[in-house]
Amino acid sequence: MKEYYFYTRGLTVGYGGVPLIRDISLSLKKGEILTLIGPNGAGKTTILKSIIRQLAPMAGTVYLDGSELGSMRARELSRRMSVVLTGRVRTELMTCEEVVETGRYPYTGAFGILSEADRRMVRESMERIRILDLAKRDFMQISDGQRQRVMLARAICQEPEVLVLDEPTSFLDIRYKLEFFDILQEMSRREKLTVIMSLHELDFAARVSDRIACVKGDAIDRFGTPEEIFAEGYIARLYDIEEEFCDMQTISPELRAVRGTPQVFVLAGNGAGTPVFRRLQRQGIPFAAGILWENDLDYPAAKALASEVVSVRPFCRIDDGALNRARALIDSCREVICAVDQNLSGEFARELRSLLSYAEEKGKPVSRFDKKK
Repeated sequence: MKEYYFYTRGLTVGYGGVPLIRDISLSLKKGEILTLIGPNGAGKTTILKSIIRQLAPMAGTVYLDGSELGSMRARELSRRMSVVLTGRVRTELMTCEEVVETGRYPYTGAFGILSEADRRMVRESMERIRILDLAKRDFMQISDGQRQRVMLARAICQEPEVLVLDEPTSFLDIRYKLEFFDILQEMSRREKLTVIMSLHELDFAARVSDRIACVKGDAIDRFGTPEEIFAEGYIARLYDIEEEFCDMQTISPELRAVRGTPQVFVLAGNGAGTPVFRRLQRQGIPFAAGILWENDLDYPAAKALASEVVSVRPFCRIDDGALNRARALIDSCREVICAVDQNLSGEFARELRSLLSYAEEKGKPVSRFDKKK
């Protein structure tokens, strides 16, 4: 397990001597984001509380960077791991800035005196979460959503290697949810922050997570990448929803696109390219996509996430201009991913297959993605 920064072995959690979830096996590389999903009451929070040692595991071990969490002293653990759980935090006559300052407790002396470096980190954390305007406000006099943002700033201020979050966006509106996940993704990419969290928002879980653990019954029912978890039909089974009411292709907000010169060209269509777009966005890889009709299922996600989209008007043939632009992008990209069903017929499909042949003739590495697998 040396390749993993965080992992569990034989972990069983529960309350009052009664096991709730058995033999939990999770593994993460440094800088990856793990999300726990599952029905209400499945035990997601219990798992998180056991990981952070708020609850004693009934069996098994949690490892961080090769060391057992259970053997770490409290101060060492608090320097490496920061936690934001659900539930209302009660403070007495504290400003929001003072609440964030408490995140520096692993680094201050016995008297809790902040250095200039500590105060600088407090300010930077508040700027990141965009709450500087709340600095002098009474923490108990602001909204639930604002309090959640203050607690997130406090967690970041702690400079952790691992951030544990229990439903971190439950009180946030859509704007702040997008901003929060954008910040989280940036920190995981640039600072190699490892994140373990629970979420109810499946659309965001699909976009931001590197790994997803599905909690159901007394076990982790499935553990894998978003592409593996959101395969056709599984989410409906996880939540016991009739499949006709579980459309995972519903359009919803995307995270910020990775801008820059495209490194990958994605041959897409009929919704098959959207999981690829999101995977590339998570990995921080700029890409181009095409050729798409502008009413294709993949088009909204491509417009939101791709550096460039080669498209034509709905139900029109692919003209020479679109073909030439697609070939030029293939020439400049290092790789081509084909998410198009090779069995489709018709002129449009034939033109897309001709682009695939062009890429192979040019010696470009070509991989195929099938969302049904």
